[in-house]
Amino acid sequence: MVCDRVLPCVLLIFAASLAGAENPTVSRKGILADSLDFSRPPDLPKIDAPTSARVQTAIDRGVAFLLAVQNPNGSWGSATQTKGLNVYAPVPGAHHAFRAGTTSLCIAALAENERGDTKVGASLDRAEAWLLKHLGSLRRATGDAMYNIWGHAYSIQALVRLRARRAADAAVVKKIDNLIHKQFEMLTRYESVDGGWGYYDFRYQARKPTSSSISFVNGTVLIAFAEARDMGIKPPQKIVTRAVAAINRQRKKDFSYLYGEYLNRQPMRGINRPGGSLGRTQCCNAALRAWGDDTITDNVVKNWLYRLYVRNGWLDIGRKRPIPHESWMQVAGYFYYFGHYYAAVSLAQLPESDQGPYKPLLAKLMLDRQEKNGSWWDYPLYNYHQQYGTAFALLTLNRCQ
Repeated sequence: MVCDRVLPCVLLIFAASLAGAENPTVSRKGILADSLDFSRPPDLPKIDAPTSARVQTAIDRGVAFLLAVQNPNGSWGSATQTKGLNVYAPVPGAHHAFRAGTTSLCIAALAENERGDTKVGASLDRAEAWLLKHLGSLRRATGDAMYNIWGHAYSIQALVRLRARRAADAAVVKKIDNLIHKQFEMLTRYESVDGGWGYYDFRYQARKPTSSSISFVNGTVLIAFAEARDMGIKPPQKIVTRAVAAINRQRKKDFSYLYGEYLNRQPMRGINRPGGSLGRTQCCNAALRAWGDDTITDNVVKNWLYRLYVRNGWLDIGRKRPIPHESWMQVAGYFYYFGHYYAAVSLAQLPESDQGPYKPLLAKLMLDRQEKNGSWWDYPLYNYHQQYGTAFALLTLNRCQ
């Protein structure tokens, strides 16, 4: 009985504190009323915007961290720093996927920050050699664990940047192009029977995955596909169309998204409500817009950037918690920097003249959470979390300058 009375009071106080930040109406039950109006841009809060110098200093510290923790073989991350509770990660395949995905994100982040720096250039050379050697062997770990989806997706984004960096070397460009096409083939092989992708197959573990289509995984792959398309390497249209359809089946009227299609009969479950969707809405909106969905208007993007800032507590309260989905709205810590990176991708889709007011919001969130060693991290994942978190944060800050 005590818990039954305390919990509503806690939620009421939390809702009221958020209401003070974004000034919506609050119902008698203490539930935030939805004040989003997609016909117009939001009224933004006044903040102490970080200076360009502060942003650059944070970027420099993050780059220095990645250079310091790169493995001797050129990759990033390892299956060390274990703890009592770890995510399901069957060896060795799960860690091949984690390392490929983490390394690819670090390559993308450093490639955007090379700017003639010889140390960064040397680091990228080693990372490129590792990726070109090992990526072709990345596969599904077991019948039920398909973390390789992340490796295939993020490696496309890394390869796109390495290709631009190596534009004058025809032999390397050809090798990179072949690897990008190989990732298309692998993502076609591991596409769910429902369209799109999942990273678990708890149904039948069939050769053709019977994984539930997961909204933000689809968004991740589609954004990688769009980057390849924009440089002239087109992914298979059939799987693009099926992934777009799968995201749309999970889209709600307010442009929030179900976690996965397996939850389509529980649309009001916490994880499927706007607070639970906060870390994936940006990704899904950006992916649909990248593939021509004109319902994702500038005002939709702006209002969700606003909501990410003023309701950031839903994500931040899950940050660094060791158990996935234990926080309010079933938010997992590893959504934090993922969500902000895709918010920055959404921001970059706005007309350049409209981006200015939103950049300080994202930048401030990143600067306030940088660790003393220059890294960022949101979930303790073996020895991958500081590396991928830092890469996501650098990619975010690059779009805030």
